[in-house]
Amino acid sequence: MSDTLCDKKVLDHIQKDAFARHLGATVQVVAPGHSRVSLTVTDVMTNFHGTTHGGVIFAISDMAFAAACNSHGRVAVALNVSICYLKPSFPGDRLKAEATEIHCGRRTSLYDITVTNEDTGALIARSQDQAFRKNERLVPE
Repeated sequence: MSDTLCDKKVLDHIQKDAFARHLGATVQVVAPGHSRVSLTVTDVMTNFHGTTHGGVIFAISDMAFAAACNSHGRVAVALNVSICYLKPSFPGDRLKAEATEIHCGRRTSLYDITVTNEDTGALIARSQDQAFRKNERLVPE
């Protein structure tokens, strides 16, 4: 299978994420070891302070992580996630989560993820995520 066809099959599979669709998140980029996901914060995504709920910020970060760590076509699952919330965001803000592969070994991989406000460039959160790489294909060849 050509790399282009494999990449398309991986992207198509990742786009099937029901929770991402529920939140209105869009996977914009998936390339080997890299991804970008965005969503617009709505009123129902806020906490009692009126800011974006931490679970929503974690979710978009996790979606970018999942896309990046599965982008090689092998099934990968989270082993550990450490996230730091740095600034609040609010309804109407467009958030972007970008994942970058730092290490990709035979069984584990490591990613840096940033969540930013697309309009202001403000860094909303940052996480470092580790994945376990299974010996199975994400999509059949």
